[in-house]
Amino acid sequence: VMHDLAEPISAAIMAPQPTQEQVRRLEAIILQAPQTDLKTRHFVLRSPLGVTLYGREITVPAGVILTGAAHRLDHMAVCTGDITVSTDAGMQRLTGHCTFTAKAGHKRVGIAHADTTWTTFHVVQADNIEAIEEELSDEFDMLQTRRGLLPVDVRQLIGSAA
Repeated sequence: VMHDLAEPISAAIMAPQPTQEQVRRLEAIILQAPQTDLKTRHFVLRSPLGVTLYGREITVPAGVILTGAAHRLDHMAVCTGDITVSTDAGMQRLTGHCTFTAKAGHKRVGIAHADTTWTTFHVVQADNIEAIEEELSDEFDMLQTRRGLLPVDVRQLIGSAA
């Protein structure tokens, strides 16, 4: 049975600042739909000072709607492409190349208008991917790299270009 996606997508993407409940409701629907591989790449740099700089990069194809895991720590993000995403300042369309900081604790939602590369950078104590993912989020078990559940191409669900 196909869900009516118009209301949850509209509530999460079109709201000036979607609530965590709206994002989680949309995520529950996304997880039941056909999925898209975001080709996660990891970068780990262990500092002689005893901390690790971790970069996590995904490539979001045009038309894909996705939610992210809420992070435990503030972090830096670099985005190249065209995506509407929930930020600390509300929903924003990011085009071209953008670098910004993001506060911890928020589950985010986005929809790519063009192929978009999204990289986050985190200072962590762990130095292997599994331990880093567990340090970054209470939702580590929901990460694409853990479950094989991938964001969905909206066009597959509603039959039109996003």
